[in-house]
Amino acid sequence: MNKEELDFTDARMLRVKAEEKLTEKKHKTGITEGETDIKKLLHELQVHQIELEMQNEELRRAYEITESALKRYTMLYDFAPMGYFTITPEGSIRELNFTGAEILKDRKYSLIDSNLKLYISKDTLPAFNTFLTKVFVSNTKESCKVKLESENNTTTSVYMEGIVVGDDRQCLLSMLVIVAK
Repeated sequence: MNKEELDFTDARMLRVKAEEKLTEKKHKTGITEGETDIKKLLHELQVHQIELEMQNEELRRAYEITESALKRYTMLYDFAPMGYFTITPEGSIRELNFTGAEILKDRKYSLIDSNLKLYISKDTLPAFNTFLTKVFVSNTKESCKVKLESENNTTTSVYMEGIVVGDDRQCLLSMLVIVAK
C-alpha cells in the first residue's frame, strides 16, 4: 500500500499498520510476545502509541500543505495586478488588497471599514449606487465604470465588477484602472 493511499481516519487500517510497525520493532529488539496480561497491555499501549505517532505525522503534513496554500493565496490576493475588495451593501470596505489601496491612493489598513462611496466622484456616484443595488438584488455579476477622486482633486477612471457570495452576503469586487489612450 502506497503512503499516499493511507487513510489515517480509518481506525482498522491504522491499527493494522501500527501492528505491522510494532512487529518490526519487536523483531529488531528481540522481544518475544507472551500471553501474559502485562505483555498484552504493553502491546496495546505500544500499538496505540504508534497509531498516535502516525496520526501526528499525517497532521504535520496536512499542516504544512495548508500553510503553503495559505502563503500562495495571500501572495496571489495581496499582490494581484488589480484591486480586490470585499464590501457590504452600504459600500463599507471589509477587506482589500494592496493594489486596491494603491488605486484609492491610501494605506490598506486605513481603508478597512471606510466607505468606498467616499472615493467615488459626485458625478459618477449615482452609477455606483445603482451598481451596488443591482449586485445585491440580482445575485449575478454586475459591472460599472466610475471615476475616483483623490484628495488633490485628480480623477481616475476605473472599471468594476462585483458579485455577492457566501452566507454573509458581501460583495467581492474587482477594480481596474482605465488607462486613456
